[in-house]
Amino acid sequence: MTAANAGDPNPPGRQVPASLEQLAKLTRYQLREYVRSRRFLALVGIVVAIGVILTAVLAHFRSNLGGLVSSNLAFYGSFWGGGVDLVIVLAAVFFGGDAIAGEFQNKTGYFLMGLPVRRSTVYVGKYVAALLASIAVLLLFLAILLANGAYYLGAHALPWQLGLSLVIALVYLGAVLGATFLFSSLFKTSAYGFVLTAILFLFGFTLIGELITALVKIEPWMVISYAESTIGSVFSTSINWGLHPTVTTTSMTVGRRTVTSTTYASGVAEGIVIMLGYLVLTAAAGLWLFEHEEFT
Repeated sequence: MTAANAGDPNPPGRQVPASLEQLAKLTRYQLREYVRSRRFLALVGIVVAIGVILTAVLAHFRSNLGGLVSSNLAFYGSFWGGGVDLVIVLAAVFFGGDAIAGEFQNKTGYFLMGLPVRRSTVYVGKYVAALLASIAVLLLFLAILLANGAYYLGAHALPWQLGLSLVIALVYLGAVLGATFLFSSLFKTSAYGFVLTAILFLFGFTLIGELITALVKIEPWMVISYAESTIGSVFSTSINWGLHPTVTTTSMTVGRRTVTSTTYASGVAEGIVIMLGYLVLTAAAGLWLFEHEEFT
């Protein structure tokens, strides 16, 4: 050590890494932990099992599936638009359910917080690692569908809507992970993060949206499952690109009464805005909770 830096508390050989460098290291370490974990292998096995079942159904009931195997929009709209949300929720539960709560439950956060690293860096690093691991599983599901689509429809029968739907699905994945990290920060037990995410995103939000539409009779724009429908709606022949929903009113006569019901379908831009809103709000709230929790 020279005289010039003798009084420097962080000399060249002992300087604390910058935040971006710490973030990259934490993300790489956490991603390696995810890939090597049993939960990653289990989720890959679940997706492969879904793909095998799908392939078997298509092969056995091809003649009865009609337009699903003769139209690229119908094929990808049904199997990608109707199934990718389940893969997203499973990935969020597997990789995000205990991402923060595990630090409290396993007492690892007490030792981690003793290192010269910001809590925000830890939070973002875990989130990015969970996002990358989830994207890998999502692409595996897409590859299985593409293989089936190439066999039944031809290798060049890819609709441009599939690329748009993939982008929307990635935004939805980010929003679901944001909410999962919020639940994981809110509770100090991993089980609550797992259960709450699964219940809300598998059927809870859908039920809430239907109740709002039926009882309050307004557009359920505040429910993320309402926006998630745009992942599949882009495969329709007429796409609503705007920030306003498509409103459909139907009337039915029951005895002497005429019952009128109204349904709402989110526009593509509206759905993306709702998802981004959920992503920003839940991620920020989860980070705030994580930074103010005490490790004992």
